[in-house]
Amino acid sequence: MPLQFLLKRRSVVASQLQEPGPDKTQIKELIRAAIRVPDHKALTPWRFLVFTGDARAQFGEASADIYEKAHKGEYLPRHLVAERTRFLRAPVVIGVISSPVESEKVPASEQLLSAGASCQNILHAASALGFSGQWITEWIAYDPQIASLLRLEESESVAGFIYIGTAVAAPKERLRVEPNELMSYWKS
Repeated sequence: MPLQFLLKRRSVVASQLQEPGPDKTQIKELIRAAIRVPDHKALTPWRFLVFTGDARAQFGEASADIYEKAHKGEYLPRHLVAERTRFLRAPVVIGVISSPVESEKVPASEQLLSAGASCQNILHAASALGFSGQWITEWIAYDPQIASLLRLEESESVAGFIYIGTAVAAPKERLRVEPNELMSYWKS
């Protein structure tokens, strides 16, 4: 992968993604890339939930119900619309689930970082396939009722939801910090 590919990487806001999205074969390739991350002791501390087609709207209805009950009428109607259409913002949404494995040698925090690396690899792979994406968490990544809806185990958590599709327009570049402002060389 040429370095310029990484130096120009940009997320595209989920609401700016449209069809086409990756097909089943391409989704499998995205997952193949997602599992090619550092994984100390080969624990495979992640798994993936793929939302396509009607499943996106079904999840939206269920999450809107949870949102509505949690907010007991203290919300605007547009908030429920936003919840119902949350996963409809992109043709494909991949939930990356951090699924730590009991290990004396590999702390759960390192396994969570591996799940995060999986999120980033999905974004890179989507770009390599000609798609755009955005890594998002939002409240649904942290809500216990959503965790139940997603059938997460007690030890599991959402590392991110990766929205993937075709960009409506090329993303604008944003200001970046210069590397020298963030780095130093250690010396004793």
